Amino acid sequence: MAPHSKGTMTRTLCLVGLLGLAPLAGCNEDPFRIHWTENPQEQVLYALDREELNQFNGFDMIGRLRVVIEDPQTEGAWDFAVDRQGGGMVFLPPTLLGLESRAGIASIPDSEYDDVVVAPSDTLAYVSDEPVPIALGTVYVVRTRLASGGFGRVCHFFGRVEPLEIDPVAGVVRFVQDTSPDCNNRSLVPPDD
Repeated sequence: MAPHSKGTMTRTLCLVGLLGLAPLAGCNEDPFRIHWTENPQEQVLYALDREELNQFNGFDMIGRLRVVIEDPQTEGAWDFAVDRQGGGMVFLPPTLLGLESRAGIASIPDSEYDDVVVAPSDTLAYVSDEPVPIALGTVYVVRTRLASGGFGRVCHFFGRVEPLEIDPVAGVVRFVQDTSPDCNNRSLVPPDD
């Protein structure tokens, strides 16, 4: 190969490489920014102490899925369960059921779903070692268990839960929930585009 053609090939490869990166740098946009849309959904969970088997009694905030925590296939892939205690309903963080987890729940009383737009920054606000009473008029911010995020990071995700109906006699809780897909970002609403 002639020396001048080797230099031309190198310049051509460099140009192709730079053109490949152009979409990442275009329009001053952050290539790591997560674009998402709010998608609050209603869910129903049943207390752990109900006699029926295979009832949905836990919730996976990351997957936005109800789970049966007694099912071996869930393998601890959930962020809270519900149960009855002291005549009321409670959220149970996974550590109370013998799992190693960093999931936690922060209560924000006297609030509505749309008012809570940022998860608390104080890590002490998240309860992970005791039951959290479920009350109407309170929004709960859930810090999920550690999970894989984008670009190979391990992180928490943050979401909101607002109870809509609580029936301690039947052992049923109906709530609305949504979770941000943005790894370690405490914002509970999508970024402005």
